[in-house]
Amino acid sequence: MLCRCYADVLQMYCRCIADVMQMLFERTTIIINLMRKIILTFLAFAAVSVGAIAENPKHEFRGAWMHTVFQGQYAKQSTAENKAYLRDQLDKLKAAGVNAVVFQVRPQADALYPSELEPWSRHLTGKAGVAPSPMWDPLQFMIEESHARGMELHAWLNPYRVTCSKNEKLPANHLYHKEPKRFVMYDGKMYFDPGLPENRKFIEQVVEDIILRYDVDAIHMDDYFYPYPAKGEDFPDKASYKKYGNGMEIGDWRRNNVDQLIEGLHKSIMAIKPWVRLGISPFGVWRNQKSDPKGSDTNALTNYDDLYANVILWTEKGWVDYMLPQLYWELEHPRASSLTLVKWWNDNANRRHMYIGQDVMKTMDKPDLAPSTDANQLAHKINLTRELPDIQGNCWWPAYSITRNFKNVADSLAANQQSTIALVPSYPWIDSVAPAMVQDLKLVKQDDKSILSWTKVNTVDALQEQHSFAIYCFDKGSKISLDDSRAIIGVSYVPLFVIPSGLKGDKTFVVTAIDRANNESMNGVKLECEL
Repeated sequence: MLCRCYADVLQMYCRCIADVMQMLFERTTIIINLMRKIILTFLAFAAVSVGAIAENPKHEFRGAWMHTVFQGQYAKQSTAENKAYLRDQLDKLKAAGVNAVVFQVRPQADALYPSELEPWSRHLTGKAGVAPSPMWDPLQFMIEESHARGMELHAWLNPYRVTCSKNEKLPANHLYHKEPKRFVMYDGKMYFDPGLPENRKFIEQVVEDIILRYDVDAIHMDDYFYPYPAKGEDFPDKASYKKYGNGMEIGDWRRNNVDQLIEGLHKSIMAIKPWVRLGISPFGVWRNQKSDPKGSDTNALTNYDDLYANVILWTEKGWVDYMLPQLYWELEHPRASSLTLVKWWNDNANRRHMYIGQDVMKTMDKPDLAPSTDANQLAHKINLTRELPDIQGNCWWPAYSITRNFKNVADSLAANQQSTIALVPSYPWIDSVAPAMVQDLKLVKQDDKSILSWTKVNTVDALQEQHSFAIYCFDKGSKISLDDSRAIIGVSYVPLFVIPSGLKGDKTFVVTAIDRANNESMNGVKLECEL
């Protein structure tokens, strides 16, 4: 009996000790977790403050808009000078980490490529309808030169704009002279009437012509759908509304006209080359909350109400592959905060790629938000897009601000935010099957160059075509991880790659294949060698 009492006391004592230990453990765990959160918060803040990112993402869209409208240098330069100029621009963009060039090839119902549908652009030659001499094809040139540098080429078209001023003269072979009733004048400028089915069909034909003849990676359209409103002037589409309105409210009818254009382009591209992406770069505000509870907490002009572009519908319907809203404002703008809008667009990606359009000058001119002491908002804006789950990259406006290194933006991108090569993200709704591995990886030494070469594996399925290749380099004997963005030393669109001269010693190279939808092969072919 006495032993049992002692045993009960001992058991109760041990239970009390265990409870105390458990309580201490729980409190210690809480304290550790709290300290962990504090440390992580501090590190995150430090990263934003100094622009330091431990490891840049392997997959990220890093575009740059290269506009040709109102760029007088092209008309002043010879063909040879233009080619040299564009090569230099592309070299500088590549050095800054850009992996996709958005090149304007149809600024105003004209062409920077030979076309039977529209005249040569005055922004290229100085006079509308006059071909360059000596003859060259800027679109084909830019595709070849961009791909030679491992960058995508997105052909940028403006859909409706025909002239930029009332004094502009159209060449004799312009469609306007054949069918003037298809065009309207608004705010001193000429536009295709978006309400006419034949105009939508014509724009589809222009796009079809491009993708049939050129190996573009995407078709890109910007924010100029119905024109930006001119004070005291209504868009002159009463005749087409009377004929095709079918009782719809005029705003809904205008939006439906643009919807039909986008849907038609989607169907045309899918029927010809389903891997060519369709991207839209809208104005940065869809709708304000005061007009629609689903809108953003902003007070600005809108796509939906002012430009008649219901851009969110286009992602919901799957008509576009990426949306690239132009968030050209500073983070704290009182009417259209970029900080507010980047989160809104993330929440409305609708399972399509979402990239953010960044204005280089405004980003570099504006100091970062307190308590940061950064002189610009570059690191903060990029970090925001990387923290939000449904945003896959950025695009810089304009490319020329990058290439002239405005306030050291190119230096910062090259040294920090885009210091490693990034692959453009894949498009699983187009295709999600990885391509086959390449074969027969070899090293060839030619003169003072070391060249990797391999065999491209052909396939009957165009979507699985080995369209480009990623080249990785590791020190011999080190861990090989294809998830490490720092290991990528290049992207090639042909089955060979010149190894940078600075690489020396025992190395392991890995080459993977990338298909038309940017899926990467599951594994790569390895080669160990001494340089």
